[in-house]
Amino acid sequence: MSPETSKSHFRKIQSFKTDYAPCTITQYVSDRSGMQVVVADRKGPKLNGYFTLATEIFDDSGAPHTLEHLVFMGSKSYQYKGLLDKLSSRAYSHTNAWTATNHTAYTLETAGWDGFAQVLPVYLEHVILPTITDESIVTEVWHIDGEGNDAGVVYSEMQAVQFRSSELMDIKARRLLYPENVGFRYETGGMTDALRVLAPERIRQFHRDMYQPRNLCLVLVGEVNQDELIQILEDFEESIKDDIPSLDTPFKRPWIDSAQPPKINETQIVTVEFPEEDESVGEVLVGFFGPNCNDLIQSSALNVLLTYLCGSSVSILENVMVEKEELASSVSYWTDPRPDMVIWLQPTGVATEKLEFVEKRLFELLKEVASKPIDMDYMRECIRRERRQVKYHAETSESFYATNIITDYLFGKRDGSTLKDLKDLEEYDVLEKWTDQQWRDFLSKWMADAPHVSILGKPSHDLATKMKKDEEARIAKRKEDLGPEGLEKLAKRLEDAKKKNYEPIPASVVDRWRVPSTDSIHFIESDTARSGHARAVGSGTGSAQKLIDGATQGKLPLFIQFEDVPTNFVHITIHIGTSEVPNELKPLMPIFSDNFFNTHIMRDGKQVNFEQVVMELERDTISYSLHSARYLSDPDGIMISFQVEPEKYAAAVEWIRTMMFDSIFDPQRLKASVTKALA
Repeated sequence: MSPETSKSHFRKIQSFKTDYAPCTITQYVSDRSGMQVVVADRKGPKLNGYFTLATEIFDDSGAPHTLEHLVFMGSKSYQYKGLLDKLSSRAYSHTNAWTATNHTAYTLETAGWDGFAQVLPVYLEHVILPTITDESIVTEVWHIDGEGNDAGVVYSEMQAVQFRSSELMDIKARRLLYPENVGFRYETGGMTDALRVLAPERIRQFHRDMYQPRNLCLVLVGEVNQDELIQILEDFEESIKDDIPSLDTPFKRPWIDSAQPPKINETQIVTVEFPEEDESVGEVLVGFFGPNCNDLIQSSALNVLLTYLCGSSVSILENVMVEKEELASSVSYWTDPRPDMVIWLQPTGVATEKLEFVEKRLFELLKEVASKPIDMDYMRECIRRERRQVKYHAETSESFYATNIITDYLFGKRDGSTLKDLKDLEEYDVLEKWTDQQWRDFLSKWMADAPHVSILGKPSHDLATKMKKDEEARIAKRKEDLGPEGLEKLAKRLEDAKKKNYEPIPASVVDRWRVPSTDSIHFIESDTARSGHARAVGSGTGSAQKLIDGATQGKLPLFIQFEDVPTNFVHITIHIGTSEVPNELKPLMPIFSDNFFNTHIMRDGKQVNFEQVVMELERDTISYSLHSARYLSDPDGIMISFQVEPEKYAAAVEWIRTMMFDSIFDPQRLKASVTKALA
């Protein structure tokens, strides 16, 4: 059935091509269930699905996180744990999920459309109609084992992270930013004390409230047969129509129909202790409210400004606080897209006795930047680099489309007008015309002069000792209260739950699904050419080899292989062995790696300082790095990587030669690298 026929309940809202990458985005909505579907259709062998629900809760119970696990324990028609995974493996697929503060996403990564189409309806039934049995809650969420200890998959996950410095600082910041009636305040993963008292019915009620088709968006990135997709979804909706609420029943759109956070009236600086035996190093976390994430110009300006401030070793915050004054090992930044975005700055590796000073110094620098003329040449380079990186990620990463589409589903307009912002990159044209004063006003409004929350993360050996003793005392008292008989009952309860959950899946059930054909897997074609020592392996037979053979051949003492693939960019990777490096020097490799692109060079007999080197590298590239060759099964090797536009290929080759042979090992630069490594 075609999605265009009158029989379909799925109505096409819009379809448009992106002008910066070969992709067509099509948006549908079901007039029967309210389910949304967005397809980012682009060529390639992989198809990725992100089945996204806007999930909002006003407590730390962890109910959203529990469902991320319970969904995979079986559904109304398929009541076997692991069936979905077995089916996926037969269909060249892989399943996963994540829980964020504002949504839960279930993923399906597949080679080709046929496998995806086979798994899709089974997966969706697991999401909409999971079994959520008491037994699955016992093993997957929380239980007390026969030894009196807390266990369970979700509980163990949260126990491992809850008292990390990053988690404690984050939750404190959110408690300060948001009042009790705003869901962003809470830990959706679940706090351990709340997980221990989480009732099964609370989980089931949360599922009934949030896991409705009208609160679900299917995001597909890859080659999709859209006629077949709509027919599959039509059949799926028909199969669940008696199990879901009608569109006439009341429903509040999470995050949009809820209370919005008030503005920050005054700055708050709070110290948070975290358990740590080494009390020498702490962290600083600063949070501001930013513009609305649906304001494309403002949110893009924010990304560019953050790159300008702390995107590299020549950016003002990194250059001063890390490279020159050595107050931190890095200055990280990120944003949370929301109706009121949150801007985060995080100086890490800060000496504990300097936490207050570093927080103060951060704002001195922000105010200094806002009070003086902006380096407009560097700002324009940041804008152009941001544009290049968007084009690159749109071509190479499925997460580019998925992240933007999910954000639009959560906070954008349902008529598709905000989604259409993905059509082009005109926002960068607008930003290139911004004046010095506009950038300074923007910085002052959202950061330099803005009320904010600052969290000073302070390590505490005493807290670590106290928490360990308190936990041991709690468990000891529990064992005493339960006694041998109580512990035996809990052990039997757990064993019974495992027996129920791990019932073997009959082969006849799995065999109901065929292994799909590989015909729908459209591999990327590559034309190989070789030169230098690589010719010993054999030469290519296509046009790429003819082109290489026709080029001026110098003496190449290297193994060089070219792959001609359909791309708008050039990817250069140099694999270097380290077998000749003496063992006693290998511990210095991390220092060498950090210093490689952040050092002075000699050019035409003159020294060029590292700031100029980094600025020129950023101008000529999309990205560059030196990292381990581990993924090439050579954990001792290193790799130099460049991603550039085709016209910058020669510049990239020249940079490789320059950084390998013309760099200067400056003691001050090496000291900065050592300081960062030790932080």
